[in-house]
Formats: sequence, structure tokens, C-alpha cells
Amino acid sequence: MRILVTGGAGFVGTNLVNRLVDDKHEVIIFDNLSTGSQYNINKEAKLFLIDISHNEYFKDKKMDDIMNGVDVIFHMAALPRIGPSFKNPKEVCDINVGGTQNILDLARKYETPVVYAGSSSFWGGVYKNPYTFSKWQGEELCKMYEIIYGLNVTICRFYNVYGDFMPTEGEYRTVLPIFLEQYKSGEPLTITSDGEQRRDFTHVDDIVDAMVKVVQLNKWGSVYELGRGENHSINEVAEMFGGEKVYIDEIPGETRNTLCKSELARKKLKWNPTINLKEWIGEQL
Repeated sequence: MRILVTGGAGFVGTNLVNRLVDDKHEVIIFDNLSTGSQYNINKEAKLFLIDISHNEYFKDKKMDDIMNGVDVIFHMAALPRIGPSFKNPKEVCDINVGGTQNILDLARKYETPVVYAGSSSFWGGVYKNPYTFSKWQGEELCKMYEIIYGLNVTICRFYNVYGDFMPTEGEYRTVLPIFLEQYKSGEPLTITSDGEQRRDFTHVDDIVDAMVKVVQLNKWGSVYELGRGENHSINEVAEMFGGEKVYIDEIPGETRNTLCKSELARKKLKWNPTINLKEWIGEQL
């Protein structure tokens, strides 16, 4: 298959591209490298430096050649993370909403199915922060294009993804790489709020496996919750690392708890996440 991955130089996108290349697919990538890295890109994939929020790219006649023979689009490109989204809500919406509409228009023009990367933060309230709102609006656009234009779309909501290529510096880091760096540097682990907020941590290899199964199934229109189905408090995660802990102010807009109910994915996709958080942490230390 010929497959387009938007955001293919980012965290989950890089892992997805590597899996698709290993599976002998032809992969092309749209990425502006704002949060991804060119060093992540699989040498067997072809990168197009495209900012999906800019309409002019999609009016270029070269797009006909790029999209020729594309069988499916994995739409992964987005500005991630709740905290940073409060500082730049317009940019977040331009990329996560406007960019998604550009990709859906592209898919409609070339009659190409789309797998959309949603967010489990949906369940914490779609008006709680700009990031969650923007990802939910992306879902709503997917549903609108499906209903009005008959576009084949499937939504996959990710739960607290970790693993290879996750950001290890800057404001887009999540708690696991922060803890890992602090532990290895002999620093106290910084825990926000009281540390009793719970997260359903899901390894990126399990996430990628589910998305591949979506395309293999070739039945569209579902919303899949992709999480391991068990959660841990941040205090419990800190204990898996060990060492000193300090508590800092909570991050506004974050969900108190996430816990995936993935019955549909397990039933329809025959998907079974297998990677254990505590074992993974032990391998990193």
C-alpha cells in the first residue's frame, strides 16, 4: 500500500512510519518539523515539508502527483499537550482544527480513507483547555465529512502514550520522560498536585498495532478507545522509579483520571495491548 502519515516525524507518527515500512508499505510524510525531528524519519519514507494549516500547499498542482495512488491517510499531525495550549490557542486551533479540515478536504478530493488520531482528554471535558477542544473539533469534522461527503473515517483516541521517540526535552514532554531524566540526574521527581491523579499509560507499540489493525479490517466509521485498561496514580508511577519526590502546583485544564474502556477495539480489531508500564520503567533504569 501507499500510505500518507501526517506528523510522521513526531512521537507516535515516527513509530507508525517505522512499522509501516517494516510491513513493506510505501510511506510518505507531511510534517513541518515544528515538534517532530528530521532525525526520526525512516530513510525508506519520503518527507514533504508541509504545514497542514497552510492552504496553499493543498492548491499546488504537485499535490496530484503526491497523492497519486495513496490508499489511506493516518492523520497524526497536531500541536500536542494540554499545558502549552493555554499560551497559544489560536495556533493550536489553526493546526489541530484548520489543518484537520485541510487533510479531510484532501482525502475527499482523492477519495482516500482517514484514520484520525484523537485524544482521551475528550472524557475530561471538551471545553477544559484549548488542546482538548481542538482535538474534539477534529473529531467533529471527521464525522461531518463522513455524513455529508461519505468519506471513510475512523477515530482512534489515544491514552497517555509512552515509548520510543517520545519528547525528552521542552514543554511537550510528558511525566514519564520528565521522571526518567530526573531519576538519572539524581534529582527529586516533581509531582503535580497531590499525585493521586490517575493515568492509563499505553505503550506506543500497542497504539501503532491498533492503527494498523484498523486499516487491515477495512471497515470504517468507528471510534476506538486505545488504552491498556488499567491506570496508575502519579504517586504510584514515582514509586516505580524510586528516589526523592517533591510536589508542585497542579497543571490547569488536566483531567483528574483516565481509564480506557476498550471493548470495541478488543472485539472488532482483535487488539490486545501487552506492554506493562512497570516492566518498561524497570528496563529504562
